[in-house]
Amino acid sequence: MVKKNILVVDDSALMRRVICYIINSEGTFQVTDTCRDGLEAYEKLKTTKYDGVVLDVNMPRMDGLELLERLQKEKIKATVIMVSTETTKDAEVTMLAMERGAVDFVKKPMNIIEAKGETFKKKVISVLNAVLSTAKVNQSSRPGTTTGRITLRKTVQPVKGGNKIVALACSTGGPKALQSVIPYLPKNLDAPMVSVQHMPAGFTKSMADRLNEVSPIKVKEAEEGDILQKGNVYIAPGGKHMEVKRCPDGRHKIQLNEMPPIGGLRPCANITYDSLRDCGYDEVVCVVLTGMGADGTNGILSLSKSKPVYVIAQDAASCVVYGMPKAIAETGIVNEVVPLTEIAQRITKNVGVQ
Repeated sequence: MVKKNILVVDDSALMRRVICYIINSEGTFQVTDTCRDGLEAYEKLKTTKYDGVVLDVNMPRMDGLELLERLQKEKIKATVIMVSTETTKDAEVTMLAMERGAVDFVKKPMNIIEAKGETFKKKVISVLNAVLSTAKVNQSSRPGTTTGRITLRKTVQPVKGGNKIVALACSTGGPKALQSVIPYLPKNLDAPMVSVQHMPAGFTKSMADRLNEVSPIKVKEAEEGDILQKGNVYIAPGGKHMEVKRCPDGRHKIQLNEMPPIGGLRPCANITYDSLRDCGYDEVVCVVLTGMGADGTNGILSLSKSKPVYVIAQDAASCVVYGMPKAIAETGIVNEVVPLTEIAQRITKNVGVQ
């Protein structure tokens, strides 16, 4: 088997060594080059093609963001995964990095013991595996096409009018994907939206703030007790599960909890979808975007038994990782499979504007 070539860019010699060790310990990958800053990496990327680049945020001479900007400007293609601390500044820069072309990020360990631990190792390998194995699927798929055993549920029409809620789930590649959806929703969308993105605590606030800056619709990190309002997007905070609860007066509010992670996930989209079984909305528009695994599928199937649902899944060709959308599409409950650039339009068409 031909190993995939990885470039590691980090100004810390220790972090470079640790990351190289992690990557080389997996039979699928090999580190073929290392660089101490963005400038060195830029020179390499001009002449050498790598399957993936693991890139630090803060570096002298040229940082990760500047490198991405230069690659974008000069149309140099690279599959970049950021390594970032959860400080507010780094989290903000990481969100900007997604806009500049990075496909995902891994939370940087706080110390060398964490760096050499299993959690960091598993995260690096799983993101590389997910992102780089999907690259093949994307190359062989045309936009709008589906792969595998997918039958659309054509018989169920969206509920006309009525009181609706949009519930969206995404994981690997999600922060980048959300930038192609939320900024394109109208500010007077006739429904609230709850969104679950698998991310560590600290990053969801920066992502929500950044999306709020660039979107006509209001976006915020969900807080305990938030009353859901139309034309607002509520993003589940990293490290907490998010439920939607019906109030005695008929309104709906956000309830957060720190129950154990489900399948390693907290927030977990299945918990959010399950909580909507008792909601007072006439229809739940379920949206599943790029991501590893199958989170959301069981929750949507369970929800569909007690509520009308209309399910929109992202297509294979536009996904960074075609896992979660594939899992839901293969159940036969999906109404539409569409490219990422059409998701916002389909949501708006379904729920309407005020």
